Amino acid sequence: MTVRERLHGMWASVAPSWGEYAEYADARGAAVTERMLALADPRPGDRVLELACGAGGVGLAAARLVAPGGEVVLSDVAPEMTAIAAARATGRSHVRTRELDLERIDEPDGSYDVVLCREGLMFALDPAAAAREIARVLRPGGRLALAVWGPRERNPWLAVLFDAVGAHLGEPVPPPGIPGPFALDDADRLTTLLGDAGLAAVGVEELAVPLRDTSYDEWWRRTTALAGPLAARLGALPAESYDALRARVREAVRPFETPAGLEFPGVTLLASARRS
Repeated sequence: MTVRERLHGMWASVAPSWGEYAEYADARGAAVTERMLALADPRPGDRVLELACGAGGVGLAAARLVAPGGEVVLSDVAPEMTAIAAARATGRSHVRTRELDLERIDEPDGSYDVVLCREGLMFALDPAAAAREIARVLRPGGRLALAVWGPRERNPWLAVLFDAVGAHLGEPVPPPGIPGPFALDDADRLTTLLGDAGLAAVGVEELAVPLRDTSYDEWWRRTTALAGPLAARLGALPAESYDALRARVREAVRPFETPAGLEFPGVTLLASARRS
């Protein structure tokens, strides 16, 4: 099995958790989605593509902005994800789903007025190819808005988990050669990536996205369920090892405890661009 096939299978395997926590993920990402839509400016009549849609929250938010006359396509490489997005889009006749790989978008040139991608591009094995594909499917004047996680050290809500798992397993997380959530955490690199793809008016900005949870148990349950490549690793651990890891992480998050629960700082990078 190739690395690409393994990654696609991994996302398929965590789809049930993304379905279960779809509303939570949308609430957590609400500020990011709002800013993405402001940057991309979907309008009535526009055709919009959401890539790596997961449960489809961003595209569904865009759907109300493109009516009447517009269309939104919710796409993901995993059919298990698009099935969830399709169920959530029930009753919206101008929203449909497609299985698309963001590195090989099976759509004609110049098909879309807007492309959106929230927290998906950083998982591409070849993000430069994905950026070129995004540029290709945009119409002249078409707009892109995407979000990726900022630097690992500024997102301890996930970094503490990765660090603890790496120490527990004695290997880096994610393993070498596997793109992770912080693979595009440098604003200059992201700017260059999109510019080299032929996109114009590239801008990258930061958005503070603190994460709050009422308890350690809630944070652990949801974060590990949605943690993509990590979820399967944790699920395969023997019970004793799993419990030891959970205790290790419990200690690591103590600096983020408040009377109301856990509160982590976080930062997202938001990129926008246009096709000339």
